[in-house]
Amino acid sequence: MTSPVSASDHVTPRPAPPVRQYAASRHAAWLGAAAIITDEVGRVLLVHPTYRKDDSWLLPGGVVEPGEHPHITCRREITEELGLDLPLSAVLAVHSFSHDHPDLQPATPCPGEVRFVFNGGTLTPDQVQAIRLPHEELSEYAFLETRDAVQRLRPVDGQIMLTAYRARLGNTATAHLVDGRHILGVPALDRHDVHVRYRPLWDSPLHRGPVPDRLPVQQAWAWCFVPDGRVVLVADPGPRGALPMLPGGTVEETDATPEGTLHREAAEEAQLTLADPVRLGWVLDETGKVYGGVGPNARLRLADRVTAVGPAAVAPAAGRPFARLLATPAQAAALLGWGPPGARQAQLAVDIARERWGLPAARAAAIEEIPAEGMRLS
Repeated sequence: MTSPVSASDHVTPRPAPPVRQYAASRHAAWLGAAAIITDEVGRVLLVHPTYRKDDSWLLPGGVVEPGEHPHITCRREITEELGLDLPLSAVLAVHSFSHDHPDLQPATPCPGEVRFVFNGGTLTPDQVQAIRLPHEELSEYAFLETRDAVQRLRPVDGQIMLTAYRARLGNTATAHLVDGRHILGVPALDRHDVHVRYRPLWDSPLHRGPVPDRLPVQQAWAWCFVPDGRVVLVADPGPRGALPMLPGGTVEETDATPEGTLHREAAEEAQLTLADPVRLGWVLDETGKVYGGVGPNARLRLADRVTAVGPAAVAPAAGRPFARLLATPAQAAALLGWGPPGARQAQLAVDIARERWGLPAARAAAIEEIPAEGMRLS
């Protein structure tokens, strides 16, 4: 038995347009490629072009030439601009730029741009020393904290830089942006405007022995572990962005011990209940400038185990809730801006957590925010 024939069975296919007409109908856009390159403490490398009238800076990179792939462009531009041959490990962000965006130079006949931002890695001191600029094109370079870097970039370039760098720090998927805005979910570091907290004491050695009697302990911070091996970071939102820190704080006269300081501050800032503090060592602060110039003092570093996380609450000293983040110890060290010494301290804390509490090494994962209602820990 045959099926009835419908009118749609006799529709004549529409002829394909001529090749030239089809090609002309396709969307046209410029292509660009840039890289996030940092020094050992997490400051971002920017270059200052000689050809921009508004005096703005740029990430290393440039325009994709006809027939060139963006990753080839990026490596070529890095070599031409810095004199370095750097591998690219990931695409951190893809940005779509509208043809009429206000950050375009006036009267620029741009059809729009798609820009790829790659991970150019971390430079060693020797690589930094080897940088050579083409001075007819670039007048200088600088490694800058992200809060300062955004001041030197055009606004949309600053948003692209921050998003790409946070994707690298937070181990999130490639970010997709349109005119500086996320078009998919907003990761925790972007949601709270978190910046790397560069610290002048980043290269101070961690002393493993007891604190000398002559040195007052002015500060107690800890690597606070949850059962899966990640640690808690808190970030205090401010007008220039949120700066991450380990739970803990300044030792007060009412604190019986630095460990008491840690438990009080962790409860106030992050609503953490801690169980078993272990001293990792101390860092010498020779001036005590941040504490009113008290002179030489010790900043204590500990590890501790989180047994409960309560609902988010206002931190008494700040008058607002802190962001509460879960990160691997390596991610936390990068966000703290402590460079190689911070990475070593993080590994020491991991070793202590394994030996003392049987905790596993944290698996690579995206940085997450602790839910506002808190967490149940097994």
